[in-house]
Amino acid sequence: MGKFTFKKEERLSKEKTIQELFDKGSSFYFFPFKVIFMPAPPPGACHQVMFRVSKKSFSRAVDRNLLKRRMRESYRLNKNLLAESPALIIAYIYNAKEILT
Repeated sequence: MGKFTFKKEERLSKEKTIQELFDKGSSFYFFPFKVIFMPAPPPGACHQVMFRVSKKSFSRAVDRNLLKRRMRESYRLNKNLLAESPALIIAYIYNAKEILT
């Protein structure tokens, strides 16, 4: 069993890569999430992810941060399920209008 960590290398932060993900990536809906993904370029050795919550749906930063914290935690605990696949760039976008458990 691997480490349950979420290191800085796993965070998607480069603006160019994020723009490419939204332009060229494939997507699907899995309520309450929209997931956008694409294969990582060869130098990327690990999966990179980002988490988004709409400011329009949740005007209070406290609520947006709560949802992003929960998404990061569930990714961190379940990322070992992605270990067999080639490296991916993934965006998780929360689409529900209320905070779900």
